[in-house]
Amino acid sequence: MATNYLTPGVYVQEVPSGIRSISGAPTGVTAFVGAARKGATYRAVVVTSLADFVNRFGALHSDLELGYAIGLFFANGGKLARVVRVAREATLAQWRQGLAALAPAGDFDLLVLPGLDNAAVAGEALACAQSRRAMLLLDSPRDAGSVALMQKAAAGLPVSHDAAVYFPWVEIRDPARRGAARLTAPAAAVAGVIARIDAQRGVWKAPAGTEATLGNVAKLEVPVTNQDNEVLNALAINCLREFPGKGLMVFGARTRAGANIGGSEWKYVPVRRLALFIERSVERGLAWVVFEPNDEPLWAGIRQSVEGFLHGLFRAGAFQGTSAKDAYFVKCDRSTMTAADLRAGNVNVLIGFAPLKPAEFVIVKLVLKTQA
Repeated sequence: MATNYLTPGVYVQEVPSGIRSISGAPTGVTAFVGAARKGATYRAVVVTSLADFVNRFGALHSDLELGYAIGLFFANGGKLARVVRVAREATLAQWRQGLAALAPAGDFDLLVLPGLDNAAVAGEALACAQSRRAMLLLDSPRDAGSVALMQKAAAGLPVSHDAAVYFPWVEIRDPARRGAARLTAPAAAVAGVIARIDAQRGVWKAPAGTEATLGNVAKLEVPVTNQDNEVLNALAINCLREFPGKGLMVFGARTRAGANIGGSEWKYVPVRRLALFIERSVERGLAWVVFEPNDEPLWAGIRQSVEGFLHGLFRAGAFQGTSAKDAYFVKCDRSTMTAADLRAGNVNVLIGFAPLKPAEFVIVKLVLKTQA
């Protein structure tokens, strides 16, 4: 509508850009499934602190791993957990019921079943995580109390780019037994570290190294040497380490598809999590596309929205490359859709990005120059 300006001056108008922005999906939100003393069963409950957990699910009990896992999660930087209580001696069917309770729950991108040592349940948990574009964090088997035993046990663990395993178990001071030493499953502490690093650095930063320190952990069940780490890292087992003067920390960032003998492009936890983050964000951000006319204007709008989202990640340092064209691309046009796709109402969006891979091996070459 035309506007009549009668007085000389500066006039400001708000003009819609026409671009629908995409917001990043939440990260670091962890779903926990396990046994507790009391509370609702087979229903996801939001928990924001250990005190909140105790109020809803009862005090810590030495035979129940879940409460200690929740404590380690929040002590290491976790902010929000979705907790599902199952029976103490849950059958496979009951575990399935507990995992199914997460289907209607809100966002989560990490899944932990504290102390789990059951291959069938681990398989169900992995399927659950994949259905939500989340990553399953597994504890090393409880009976793998040495590097040699862990090396043997590795063959029985799931192999997937959507899962990661952490070794060894950790020793804490048990508040339920006046500070007595207690061995506790490590994955929940790692989930807290991931949530903390996500908030501080971004989902693309590897949750390992000197920033990935472990809180409320007295010591590790098994001291891991450089040689031990070399053996287990090659098998895609992430180690917790202690370094003099630096404390306890996570010192591995490989998915279960990241063994040296494999060639997975999803070798590293941060690379896989970044891809899942992009998928979740774009899926939510393009919900408006449904029932729009499937033609050039729609495809242009999709490209603008996705490119805007990816450019924000590029500027935040999520990708390799010194320019946007080197860092990512988005295609949504007739080259990504066949005539059959158009008849079926399908819109295909092709997204590519250049991920930042962790510097696992930093090589320093020294050349000594002698006096001429």
